[in-house]
Amino acid sequence: MSETSAIRELAQRLAREAGELQRERYETAIEIRTKSAPIDLVTEVDHACETLIVDALTRERPADAVLAEEGRGHDRPGATWRWVIDPLDGTTNYAHGYPRFCVSIGVELRNERAVGVVYDPLLDELFCAVRGEGASLNGRPLRVSQETRLESALVATGFAYDVRRSFEDNLDLFAAVVKRARAVRRDGAAALDLCYVAAGRFDAFWELKLHPWDVAAGLLLVEEAGGRTSDLRGGTAPRSGREIVASNGHLHDALVDLLAPTR
Repeated sequence: MSETSAIRELAQRLAREAGELQRERYETAIEIRTKSAPIDLVTEVDHACETLIVDALTRERPADAVLAEEGRGHDRPGATWRWVIDPLDGTTNYAHGYPRFCVSIGVELRNERAVGVVYDPLLDELFCAVRGEGASLNGRPLRVSQETRLESALVATGFAYDVRRSFEDNLDLFAAVVKRARAVRRDGAAALDLCYVAAGRFDAFWELKLHPWDVAAGLLLVEEAGGRTSDLRGGTAPRSGREIVASNGHLHDALVDLLAPTR
């Protein structure tokens, strides 16, 4: 087994284990706290899932860098492999019993996205991609949709945690797209939104002010499913997640043309 294959298998195993923990604690009494804003939540399940994943990586991949949302990783400069982890993407949904959340694990090889795994524990859907080898859902190959017209597209987006106090709030872009697309969805779990673009369920997705752990796995899934990713001007999609557009490729330019003039 190649090292990349071994990393994919480990990422899948850890995503399933963390997802099982989420499933067990879903809609039970859990501790909920806030972070950067009243709408930026974290739960004891976030922390438990991150501990599970990071502790396993410390044992099994001690030389690798780990960037994890809740801060338990060791992001070592110069490491060959870097794990970028969102232990529970969609925390607000989880805290309210809304069934849209997941585990997201992206792995970079020398600063390039190499492996992406996203697991939805309620639907038991495991999305996986390896650079150059395609994307899959529970082992079935994924392809983006073939929709060519923005007017017929189902598009997804989200809003940053500073939406109440920032003028860069995505509301202008939301208004522009909702007037053009068939419909716009906002489910509150960016990693799953990107997986849904890869699976052809959404035709496109955009968002501002995401973080590396929100996009590390999902962007690779879209690319390996035949889609296109970029920033809002059509340039390279930033690893930071600062501004992201992902689509089936066919309507990417039309969406960028709609979004970019307002930046």
